[in-house]
Amino acid sequence: MKTYRRLLMFSMVLSGLVFNSCSEDFLDETPTESVSIEEATATTTNLFTIVNGIHRSLYIRYGSQGRTGVGALMLQNEVLGDDFVMTSRANGWFINAYQWNDHTNAADADDLFPYRTYYRIIRNANTVINGADNAMGPDEERNAAKGQALVYRAWAHFQLVQLYGIRYQTGQVNDQMGVPIVLTTAFEPLPRSTVEEVYTQVNEDLDEAIILLDGYGRPNKSHLDQSVAQGLKARVALVQGNYAIAADFAEMARAGYQLMSRDDYFNNFSDYESNEWMWGSHIVEDQSDTFGNFGAFISRNFSSSNIRGNPKAINSLLYDTMSDTDVRKSLFDPTGDHDVLPPGIVISSRHRKRPFTSQKFIAEGVGDSRMDVPYMRVSEMYLIEAEAKARLNDPTAADVLLIIGAERDPSYARSVNTGTALVDEILLHRRWELWGEGFRFYDLKRTNAALNRNGANHSTTLAVVFDVPAGDNRWQWLIPQRALDANPLLRQNPL
Repeated sequence: MKTYRRLLMFSMVLSGLVFNSCSEDFLDETPTESVSIEEATATTTNLFTIVNGIHRSLYIRYGSQGRTGVGALMLQNEVLGDDFVMTSRANGWFINAYQWNDHTNAADADDLFPYRTYYRIIRNANTVINGADNAMGPDEERNAAKGQALVYRAWAHFQLVQLYGIRYQTGQVNDQMGVPIVLTTAFEPLPRSTVEEVYTQVNEDLDEAIILLDGYGRPNKSHLDQSVAQGLKARVALVQGNYAIAADFAEMARAGYQLMSRDDYFNNFSDYESNEWMWGSHIVEDQSDTFGNFGAFISRNFSSSNIRGNPKAINSLLYDTMSDTDVRKSLFDPTGDHDVLPPGIVISSRHRKRPFTSQKFIAEGVGDSRMDVPYMRVSEMYLIEAEAKARLNDPTAADVLLIIGAERDPSYARSVNTGTALVDEILLHRRWELWGEGFRFYDLKRTNAALNRNGANHSTTLAVVFDVPAGDNRWQWLIPQRALDANPLLRQNPL
């Protein structure tokens, strides 16, 4: 028990460290007791203690209640897009991000938030990766721990380069500034690697992880298995325009999973036990952050000042593009009255009712904001496969889209579109399917699309920014000023 506690403390110490920091400003409060890295990685059991700490770090608070883990990072990406509508200011959380103020201000704490969070994950992963080969224990445990750590390191670098780097451009030399590649636990200053170099490292990590995780049976979906590594490989390949790889790995990743049926679809975005979920965080009661949980900001029913005053809505123009027979349309109420909610689910008289508000995400209760956080679902794999094949002019792209389209809408017929028209149709399905799950900013950036919030239900006083041209400097998050101050080798993005 003593060893376990010390290892847990070690994991907590690691989770408090931030990239290239030499100052106390870059440190959270940490326990006074810790162990050496060598001791912490001495056995495969110890390696799993650190891996479990990384799993836990995805939903802990990093400062204010608006910076609670990956769920908050997902919300940042959603509010920057066109499909996610803030209906009122309420208590103000994520409004500045919605107005494109946070990530364009290097001194803003919310510009720093993704940077320090993902680099924490990377450094903790590096502890496992670099210590695994010398850890005593069964090979299968070593491979499982190292494989998961490699997935985390790849995923975190991938998230960072999509935010702070210029978009990957297929068929070109991607020598534009990316982010520093961190492969050790040392705190030496590192320059920004090129975008191409970052993607090369991401792919190397995923390729090794896919091999190491072969045959690993995870205890639950908060852990990472081979299918998650394959799914991330498909995501990365789609961004890079490696469409054959994207299609192949998406098809591999989805094997063994099932799409939710129409009967199960409504109110099935809060439980990672769903057949469709591939990876997510399960929030247990004694680890809950009541007003910081993902559900405290995006659910329809939790009773917080943010949820009651600012129920989140879908872009009204996007809503109108959905067929009335498509089950995805039922996740949003054009009246805002929410007369049809799952049995036992209620909203209080204090909850404001706004048109087109979401009922996709349902928290545990009016007084309990807990809900599991979705990071990867099998529907995304179908959509990646369909889009990749459509961009390759593969005629089976429409067949793949038909699988998910017909499951969501009994009236959906196999698409007769080809070429760009088919790609656009698939991207529309992607917007319907993945609303609120943290993809929209990334999708706009990777497809080199402009931000266009015009003509919908975005409020001019709340949204403020309605148009951002493709290629504008604002598509790159600024490198946080505190990182620049701590690391003289970093260079800022063009303003």
